[in-house]
Amino acid sequence: MKLQCLVVGLCLCVCALAGKYSREVNEPKAVDDGRTVEFRIAKLNQVWEKAIRMNLAPVRQAELHSDLKLQEKDELQWKKFKVEGLDENGEREAQLRRNFNVILAKYGMDGKRDTRSLESNSLKDHDVKEGDVFDDPRLDKLWNKARTSGKFSDDELSNLKREFQHHKDKIHEYNILMDTVSRTEEIHKNVISPAEGDTKEHVLHQKHTDLKQKMRDLNQGFQRLRKISHEGFSEGSEFREPRVIELWEAAKRSNLSDDELDSLKEELRHFETKVEKHNHYREQLELSHHKLQHVEALGDKEHIRKTQDKYHTLAEKTREIGYKMKKHMQDLSNKISGRGLQHNEL
Repeated sequence: MKLQCLVVGLCLCVCALAGKYSREVNEPKAVDDGRTVEFRIAKLNQVWEKAIRMNLAPVRQAELHSDLKLQEKDELQWKKFKVEGLDENGEREAQLRRNFNVILAKYGMDGKRDTRSLESNSLKDHDVKEGDVFDDPRLDKLWNKARTSGKFSDDELSNLKREFQHHKDKIHEYNILMDTVSRTEEIHKNVISPAEGDTKEHVLHQKHTDLKQKMRDLNQGFQRLRKISHEGFSEGSEFREPRVIELWEAAKRSNLSDDELDSLKEELRHFETKVEKHNHYREQLELSHHKLQHVEALGDKEHIRKTQDKYHTLAEKTREIGYKMKKHMQDLSNKISGRGLQHNEL
């Protein structure tokens, strides 16, 4: 009898362990109200649910979903690294924590009023003029010069405006990253033990090295905008999309061989197609949201239901394409810089 009880007990333990590591437990599942849990990590679900409660704009919501999916991928990968003892000094864990804090700040969910203005070498309190669209006097001056120069066709002006907007976003996100790093340092400064001193000093040095490199990239990006604004686009420009141009410029500054650059150039062409597809879906999602608001105001329930279905399908597709695009960008960035598990913070 005792033997039978022991066998039954062992069987129950095995079943419990199997359940703990089963596919069903680790995959998204429905909660009581019928909603699907989006992420396998609780804190990411909390952020996503908060974004929904905040009524974040549809395109911003899609961007956040993509960023959280990347964060989830990196965190699950890090857990495997940790089990294998590949993050002894905790550097990867610290970076993941910093990446998460950047996401919170980027979407206004860090509980802090966003006072991180766009920085420039010019006076901030400049008079806003007609045509000023970038909240930065240096960018607005260059843009207005290019816009009125007569050197650009409508398509070229549209491409150039995307580059200016991308540069503005990069400056803002750099300031968020710098602010996040500073706050993280302040927290860790109070908990460092003597034994951790050397390790933390190394991590701190690496953070500042990364920030300096990002600042160099920003300066090079601004010089590119200055050159184009004065001279126009050169004949046979390799790429049109700002993110692709940025990766290509970084690749040319790296130590990649000519064969590697040729191979990368081909991959960047495919990536540019993916970026353009993502831009198209973002625009369609924005239009779909406006249409849904209009239909809801009319009050026809059947029309509302059909429009909602189309909107939700489009939102899901936009998130899916956005994740694939950002994942591809992360892979390309890592290939160019030779990094391992590194989330592309900006």
